[in-house]
Amino acid sequence: MNNNKRLENRRYITGFDGIRTIAVVGVILYHLFPNIMHGGYLGVPIFFAVSGYLITDLLRQEWLQTETIDIKSFYIRRMKRLYPGLVAMLVAASAYIVFFQQDLLNNLRSVFASSVLYYNNWWQIFRGFSYFDRFTTQSPFTHIWSLAVEAQNYLIWPLLFIVLKKYVKHSGKIVGLIMAMAVGSGILMAVLYTPGADPTRVYYGTDTRLFSILMGSGLAFVWPSFRLKEEIPVKAKNLLNGVGIASLVVILMSFLFLADHLAFVYYGGMFIVSIFATILVAVTAHPGADLNRWLTNPVFTWFGKRSYGIYLYQFPVMIFYEAKIKNLSDHVFLHSLIEIALILGISELSYRFIEKPLGKFYYQYTWFAIKDFFRKPWVTVPKITALISVVLSCFALFALAIAPSNEVTADQKQLQKNIETNKKKAEQRKAEEKAKNEGKTSDSTSRSTQVPETNFDLTVEEVKKAQEMEITAFGDSVILDAAAGLQEIFPKLIVDGEVGRQLYTSTPIIEKLDKEKLLKENVLVGLGTNGSFTEAQFDEFMTAIGSKRKVYWINVRVPTRRWQNEVNAMLETMKKKYKNLEVIDWYGYSNEHDEWFYDDRVHPNVDGQVKYSSFIAKQLVK
Repeated sequence: MNNNKRLENRRYITGFDGIRTIAVVGVILYHLFPNIMHGGYLGVPIFFAVSGYLITDLLRQEWLQTETIDIKSFYIRRMKRLYPGLVAMLVAASAYIVFFQQDLLNNLRSVFASSVLYYNNWWQIFRGFSYFDRFTTQSPFTHIWSLAVEAQNYLIWPLLFIVLKKYVKHSGKIVGLIMAMAVGSGILMAVLYTPGADPTRVYYGTDTRLFSILMGSGLAFVWPSFRLKEEIPVKAKNLLNGVGIASLVVILMSFLFLADHLAFVYYGGMFIVSIFATILVAVTAHPGADLNRWLTNPVFTWFGKRSYGIYLYQFPVMIFYEAKIKNLSDHVFLHSLIEIALILGISELSYRFIEKPLGKFYYQYTWFAIKDFFRKPWVTVPKITALISVVLSCFALFALAIAPSNEVTADQKQLQKNIETNKKKAEQRKAEEKAKNEGKTSDSTSRSTQVPETNFDLTVEEVKKAQEMEITAFGDSVILDAAAGLQEIFPKLIVDGEVGRQLYTSTPIIEKLDKEKLLKENVLVGLGTNGSFTEAQFDEFMTAIGSKRKVYWINVRVPTRRWQNEVNAMLETMKKKYKNLEVIDWYGYSNEHDEWFYDDRVHPNVDGQVKYSSFIAKQLVK
C-alpha cells in the first residue's frame, strides 16, 4: 500500500467536528456577547490542540509507511486547505471596503500581505494594535492572527518532526522534549504578561501561544489514532467517558467565567484549559469511548466542516454590518441573530463553491481544467463562480492600489492631539497637587480666580461655585478629550484619564490616587465607553472611593457598540444602591446631536466639548 493510499484511508474522527463546533461557537458568542460568554476566546486553544494532534498523527502515519516525510506534499496539502478560503475572504472583504467602507482602506496592503504570508500576528504586535480594545479596534482582519500562529507551526513542525525522529528516535524522549517546549511557552506567557496592562503581546505571540499546539502534537506520540482499539474493557470505557465529560464541562465553564482580563488566564489559566482541551481530543479520538459518538450529529458535522469559513468570516461580517447600524444597542439580540445568519450563509457559500472544490483540485492539471472550462456551456455554476471571483478580484486589486498607508484623518489627528495635550496638562496638574500635599509648594490663588474664556453658558454664580470645587475626574479617552474645557471651568480639577480604560482595571488606580491625596471629595467618573462591567466590579470600585465622597458618574453614548444600553441600565440600577452616587445623563442630553461628535460618534468634537463641559458643570454645581 503506497503512502498516498494510506493517508487517504486514515480514520476520520467525526467527533472532532463536534469539538470544532464548540470552539467556533464559543469564539463567535464571545465577540457578540462578551459579557455572557466571557471566556469564549478559549475556543482558539481548542482549535490549536486539535490541529496539533491531527497534523502530528498524520506525520506519524506517513513516517511509519515510508520512514520519511514528503515536505513538499505536506505544504501543498496545507496550502490547498487554507489558502482558498483565506484569499476568497480577503478579496471579498477588500472589494466591499472599496465600495462601502473606505475608512478601512488604511494599511490594507500590509494587512493583505501579512495575512497571505502568515505573519499577521507579529505585524499587529509591532504596530501596537490591541485585540482587547473593544472600542477602537475596527479591523475586519483582526482575527487572522490565530491563522498566522497555526501556519507558522505548519512551516516549522514537519522539519522539526524529521529531526526528532532521526536523532532522538524514542517516542518517550520526543514527548518529553515537546512537553518541555510547551511548558516553556506557558512560562514565557507568564513572564511577559504585565498585570493591568494590555495583554495583546502574549495573546498574539507565536512563542507564547504555541503550547496548545504542542500539547496536541505530544498527544499524537502517546495516543496515535491508528493504534487505538475499539474493543476495550467496560471499566476503561467508563473511565474514558468520565474524563472526557469532565474535560468538556471544565471547558464550557471556562467559556462562561474565565474573562480575558483576569491575570490567572496568563499565569497558567490558558495553559490549564489547553490541557483539558488535549484530554478532550484524546478521549474523542479513542474509538473505544463513547464521546466520539456523542459529539457526532448532523448539526455538529455541518458546523465542524465549515468551522474554518465561519471563523474567517465572523469578523468581516460583524465589522461591516455593525458600521451600518444607527444604534446597535437598541436591538442587540436581533442584530446578533442577523449577523450569525450572515456568517453561516456566507460560510456555506465559501465551503461549497471555494474551499471544497479548490481543496480537492489537482493544480498540476490547471491547463487542462481551463480548456475544459471553456468547452462547457456558459450558464454553469463553475463559470458563474469564476465570473464573480474575477469581478471581485478586480475590485480588490483596485482597493489595494488606492489604499493609503498609516493615514490619519483630520478628525483623528485633532482627537489624538486633544488627548495628548490634555493628558500632559493633567499630569502636570497632578504633579503640582502632589507637591502641595507634600509641603513643597503653597497653593496658588490664581487657580480660583480665573474666569473661563470660553462661553460655557454658565451663570456668574455657577462659575464662582465651580472655581471653589475640588474634584477628581477619572475616566477614559472621552474624559481626556474634554478635559481642557472642564479644567477651564473647574481650575482645581484633577484629571486621571487613560485611553481604553475599563472599570475592571480601575480599582488599584483609585486606591493609589487616594493614597497620594489626589482623590478629592467630589469624584467625576467617565467609564463604560470601552465595555460594560459587572455589579461586583462596580461594588469594588465604589468601595475604593468610599461612602463619604460624592460620586458623579457620566453615562455613555456609544451607539456603535452593543454595550451602551447595558452600561447605562447598570448605572441606573447602581444609583438606587448607592446614596452617594449621582448619574449624569450625557446620553439623554446628547444622543440626538451627531453634529457634536467626531466621526466615531462617541468623542465630542470642538463644539461638542463645550456642550459636554457645560452640561457636566451644571450638574456638578447644582
